[in-house]
Amino acid sequence: MDYQIKVNSYESIILFDGVCNLCIRFVRFVIAKDKKEIFRFVPVQSEKGRELLNGAALKVYDLNTILLLRNGKVYSRSDAVLKILRNIGNVWSLFYAFIIVPKPIRDGVYSFISAHRYCIFSKRQSCIIPAPEQKGDLSAVNERKKDTK
Repeated sequence: MDYQIKVNSYESIILFDGVCNLCIRFVRFVIAKDKKEIFRFVPVQSEKGRELLNGAALKVYDLNTILLLRNGKVYSRSDAVLKILRNIGNVWSLFYAFIIVPKPIRDGVYSFISAHRYCIFSKRQSCIIPAPEQKGDLSAVNERKKDTK
């Protein structure tokens, strides 16, 4: 997907399913590994998530994927995951080598996992919204959170 949206160039926003345990685990993993604090996190079920989806001309019910909003573009499915892993660095950036696998194959594997994620990893009864200290405070998307350490 190559939609243009209004997000500052330094912002990398991950839109995720806030009731999916697999998605939440991935977000927690990224938070733990994102030493440069590149990413911000927004559940698609939140008001800010719906606002960002509308800006990207997407609908919540069409969304069966993680999205990465970066540099005015929207990346989905395997492209989003590979770009996220590339940007957290260290050994995880090596996974970006899978970009050479044809997109239909990568996205096919992603879609299979996505379609079965609730059965395999279960589902929460309510949406998780990351706490501000988990870089999930997007009340002002265009303002970068200052380091408070």
